[in-house]
Amino acid sequence: MLSQAYECVEDGNFDDALDLYDLVLKSEPANVSALIDKGVTLQNMGRIKLAIRSYNKALLISPANLDALLNKGTALHSDQKYVEAIKCYDEILKIDKKCTMALAYKGLSLGEIGQLQDALKHFKKALSIDKGFDLANISKDLAQDLLKSIKEQTKTL
Repeated sequence: MLSQAYECVEDGNFDDALDLYDLVLKSEPANVSALIDKGVTLQNMGRIKLAIRSYNKALLISPANLDALLNKGTALHSDQKYVEAIKCYDEILKIDKKCTMALAYKGLSLGEIGQLQDALKHFKKALSIDKGFDLANISKDLAQDLLKSIKEQTKTL
């Protein structure tokens, strides 16, 4: 059923996918994969709070699940709860210091709260692990441009 749900998501049939995830969870309430995939589907539908609830259920069962933590972080970021998102990424980095996605996403959240220097450090660290990581590379360049712009504005004042 999970593979059917995945195919529904791929085809853009999110409501059908949710029905299938609910069927799986009815018989297997502790199915972490189904909870995470349901959360991702809800997140794709823009139903962020329900997605976070699904990730939280997965984390109750498997507190160190990197996929659940990462997806919860991105959902919180989408909901403009950047400090909470950073906490999720920090949890991941306690488990896996070299998780490039967590480093880059943490950098994005740090950037959103105006901590550009720290954001830049996280993008650079992600790139030191994976030089071809586009998200980190683009974000690093953007953060550097913003910092340069801020410095130039400060000089003219």
